[in-house]
Amino acid sequence: MLFLPELTLLGAGLTFFIFSLGKPNSGRIRNMALSVAAIIFLASMVSIGSEGTLFYNSYKIDLFSQLFKALIALATFIVLIFSGKLDGIKDNIQSEYYLFLFMSVFGLMMLVSSVELISIFVSLELSSFAVYLMVPMRKTGKRGGPQVEAGIKYLLYGVVATGLMLYGMSYMYGLTGSTHLDEITDKIARMYNQPAAVIAVLLVLTGFFYKLALVPLHFWVPDVYEGASNETTAFIATVPKLAAVALLIRIVTLVTPDGNVMTGALMVCAIASMFYGNLSALVQTDIKRLLGFSGISHAGFVLLGLLTFNLTGYATAIYYIAGYVFMNLACFLVICTVARDGENVLIEDLTGLHKRAPLLALTLTVGLFGLAGIPPLVGFAGKFMLLVAALKEGYLLLVTLAAINTAIAIYYYLSIVRVTFCTDDAKRTNVVTGRFHYILCFSLMLIIIIMGVIPQRFIDIAVTAVQTLV
Repeated sequence: MLFLPELTLLGAGLTFFIFSLGKPNSGRIRNMALSVAAIIFLASMVSIGSEGTLFYNSYKIDLFSQLFKALIALATFIVLIFSGKLDGIKDNIQSEYYLFLFMSVFGLMMLVSSVELISIFVSLELSSFAVYLMVPMRKTGKRGGPQVEAGIKYLLYGVVATGLMLYGMSYMYGLTGSTHLDEITDKIARMYNQPAAVIAVLLVLTGFFYKLALVPLHFWVPDVYEGASNETTAFIATVPKLAAVALLIRIVTLVTPDGNVMTGALMVCAIASMFYGNLSALVQTDIKRLLGFSGISHAGFVLLGLLTFNLTGYATAIYYIAGYVFMNLACFLVICTVARDGENVLIEDLTGLHKRAPLLALTLTVGLFGLAGIPPLVGFAGKFMLLVAALKEGYLLLVTLAAINTAIAIYYYLSIVRVTFCTDDAKRTNVVTGRFHYILCFSLMLIIIIMGVIPQRFIDIAVTAVQTLV
């Protein structure tokens, strides 16, 4: 029971490896992938109450890790539903695509349970290298095929981030004599203002800054989002971010709020991420690139919760990233449905969408309004609680700059809504939607609204989960 979700994923990987040896029907592959994803989600839900340790105390099963595993499994299932027939992926390698996708999810699930430096490194690399291979699997379409360039950039930046993280881990081991996080926490708390300790923690954090797309490890985002297929981008933009926040919280608990150098460094990263992401998004025409820069700014907001160094702040960060994932999934559902033959979607391609596909237009609007922080959606509740938590800790300047960035973001989010609802182009064809699209659209909108209307219930769950860490 402790390792049930991971064992299910290993079975899924073996199944699609066997499929890759032959030439199975694409419809059969898709149905198998959806069935496996549903089983993985059920296994994650069943194991939520489990507690224990494995692999000589390097792998911890608790409410914190199991909550994130359930979110990872649910987000993966949703991505597979609206990915449809994988229009953006080459037909002859779809089995391999699902194999790498489930292996990446396996690595992410291991990542959120890893409490030892070597297991963290192995899990992070397993989740990353599978995605590196997924990016260049895209078909070459009419608008060009930058997928190979995107894959190379993703790999090279990832290798650099990994090297920096390993260097920090070596420092951390040299300072504490241990690779287990609980032992490191006890020892490094007494040396948080020493240069070596600060460098060690910051370098270890770089690996997860890369996953979350925080400045200064954000350079890969726009090119990878644009170059990868719509399905792959939807996965990259949502699922790995959950695991990145989980590990950031585990690592940040090593730091105390008295560590002025560490706090200052995190503040600079948060401010730079918000301004760079929002200002860059203002001039984008490709909606995936826009959402990529938007993701950089939202990563800066997540840091607001971590900078509080308390349970409420960590819980709010979990609530915010969960809401962000569902809002992003709503947007990518529309992108994958509107896209023709897996092509990228420009903002102008959404012209008159309110007449061609009213439900998709409404779903996109709810997702964008949530990302912009408009009440009563989850984005507003998350941003408000993060700002309040940071203000209570005395970060007045940081809160002011974050509020300014919220105003900047509203402009480019609402510009997409304007194109969707305030334009009309009779030459554009209607968008075909199926039964699953209707169900998924209503489900995502309902989740975004409910999480925004009654946030305290979700915060309480997150607080209970974080209490297992401290």
